[in-house]
Amino acid sequence: MPFQEHGKVCFKAAFAIGSHVVANDLGHLTTNDSFVQTTSDPDRVRGADVCFFSYERLPKGPMPKGLFPIAPDLVLEVRSPSDGWNEVFIKVGEYLSAGVRAVVVLDMTTLSASVYRKDEFQQIFDNGDELTIPDVLPGFATPVRKFFE
Repeated sequence: MPFQEHGKVCFKAAFAIGSHVVANDLGHLTTNDSFVQTTSDPDRVRGADVCFFSYERLPKGPMPKGLFPIAPDLVLEVRSPSDGWNEVFIKVGEYLSAGVRAVVVLDMTTLSASVYRKDEFQQIFDNGDELTIPDVLPGFATPVRKFFE
């Protein structure tokens, strides 16, 4: 189980992204290790810290019950100091292979945000930068430092 600092960063991320999603009626947001199916037959899942599903992928209305095979548009993971980068990269690869459009990793050690997309170079946003993900969350921008304050 992660420590309280991890939960605080997750909340700030969910709040920042969720506020933008709700204000612009863009889709659904989930938190608290919500299952993301990474493979099927056999089913394999990961518990993401924050997920965003656009209405294009998951239409308006109630969320389906149980495990569903729709990949989120965005997964955000908070890397705790105890998380090894090899474990983080495995998670990122599984999410991208499952169809997630972008994975953001917030790093509490370096106070940075890294954005990963399939077949693209990693983008690193430092503490003084604004995090933007225009292809997934149009109009969203927030200072990286806000996640860690």
